Amino acid sequence: MSSDCQKPEGIPAMTSEWTRPEHVESYLAIKDSVPHRDAGEATLLAEIPRNSQRILDLGCGDGHLLSLTLDHCPEATGVGLDFSPAMLQRARERFAANHRVSLVDHNMETPLPELGTFDVVVSSFAIHHCEHHRKRDLFAEIFEFLRPGGVFCNLEHVASATPAIHDRFLEAMRATNDVEDPSNRLLDVETQLRWLRELGYEDVDCHWKWRELALLCGRRAEAELLA
Repeated sequence: MSSDCQKPEGIPAMTSEWTRPEHVESYLAIKDSVPHRDAGEATLLAEIPRNSQRILDLGCGDGHLLSLTLDHCPEATGVGLDFSPAMLQRARERFAANHRVSLVDHNMETPLPELGTFDVVVSSFAIHHCEHHRKRDLFAEIFEFLRPGGVFCNLEHVASATPAIHDRFLEAMRATNDVEDPSNRLLDVETQLRWLRELGYEDVDCHWKWRELALLCGRRAEAELLA
């Protein structure tokens, strides 16, 4: 792992619960007990070719998903991006002896820094903290990062179709001591899938869903190799 996170200058910090260490610690204490999360992660890994060479994890947190994807793709190197100091510290600790990983300190509310191109871009329960207009812009930036044939997999917290369904989600999550994060900016699945298609992604679909947790995927066309 690189000895220090790369930090672009002039990037404002997001006003978010995720800048508070106690909020981060509370989330990390319960993340592994989120119902059916392992099923969502397994479905995500199934969408990623094992021969992928370069992986980007947006909102990498403590490095959990990036670690899973690198285990799945033994020849790959990974870049993890996050803005939370507490999360980045956990990721540094996780990858301290792993030279396949570099970390970038960056707030996704602002345009992504130049990071090169990737076979795979993943994200796990992070992009929903961005405002809706920024989500769409971010999807467009991710598309430009993907190599032809590359895949974007977003394991995400999405909006329920009705308030009653949202209440049932909260009821199901109370078993994990979950509370609603004031930084959440939840958006429905249909809108996000439509945006991905409009931006040029192919094979766009929701491959897995449990209540407000969903896996949204799209690919960049292989045919661009012939352009």
